[in-house]
Amino acid sequence: MQWKAHGERQIYTNPWVNLCLVDVQQPDGRRWEYHVVRLRHLAVAAVVNDHREVLMMWRHRFITDAWAWELPMGLVEEGETPDQAASREVLEETGWRPGPMKPLIYAEPANGITDSQHHVFRADGATYVGPPTEKNESDRIEWIPLADVKGMIDRREIISSGSLVGLLYLLMDETFR
Repeated sequence: MQWKAHGERQIYTNPWVNLCLVDVQQPDGRRWEYHVVRLRHLAVAAVVNDHREVLMMWRHRFITDAWAWELPMGLVEEGETPDQAASREVLEETGWRPGPMKPLIYAEPANGITDSQHHVFRADGATYVGPPTEKNESDRIEWIPLADVKGMIDRREIISSGSLVGLLYLLMDETFR
């Protein structure tokens, strides 16, 4: 069953988020205004080295007051492709220049309320360039053994959806290699 959108109006906007009210009609005929959060798209990078380790960052998210490991990720900028954004974010946030980005998985993590698209890539290998240029992203940057990732997820040491989607798919992909 498909809902029909009759129109949309912005009720709040800034460079990162737009809150809209969409005039929708459900299949049963009911018509009402539905809140939709429109976000810029996200690029995520799972960088894997020859030792079967993935490059991750230990960081705090103030919104949920949670510390956890995350893959490098960030917003796709105007005029940038998602794979270019993923490469840029890895370099800025970790100081490692990743190898070529290959699409790993695409996800829409909360498509009942937001149009956010998560483009997750895999890069095999990286070259250390120097300290991260983005100073506000993480406390630690480490290569984490892929064998440890499932336990880290179970212990809630990895909780962001972009990281979870990418890592779980990466683990599944590695299993069948």
